[in-house]
Amino acid sequence: MNTEGYEVKRFDGSTKRYVRTMELRGDTPEFFSEYERRHAQGNVWPEVLEGIRAVGILEMEIYRCGRQLVMIVEAPEGFDWDEAMERLATLPRQAEWEAYMAEVQEASAEATSSEKWRRMDRIFNLY
Repeated sequence: MNTEGYEVKRFDGSTKRYVRTMELRGDTPEFFSEYERRHAQGNVWPEVLEGIRAVGILEMEIYRCGRQLVMIVEAPEGFDWDEAMERLATLPRQAEWEAYMAEVQEASAEATSSEKWRRMDRIFNLY
């Protein structure tokens, strides 16, 4: 468990943040380990990482608390989420990755990333 916090990457220019959530299918330590193994450094397919960058996403993080996942995405100021997700769904191996991950997510194998991850609304900020 990280009690020291996480480093945040800085970008030149203004960015927008998107926060999405989803639940995992199972709730055992082995199940959580499998989900985390699939996202460990070197295990996410290169085509998927290239696709995420190709649609304009600057940074993406996923956090887990029990079955609950939270994804945080940083993108440039002019980024259009719906347009980017529509394009992402057409890129090499993306549909295959979504089906592979649906084995451990509360989602159908046919669902796109945009369909799986539900938008979270910000209710407070300390700016």
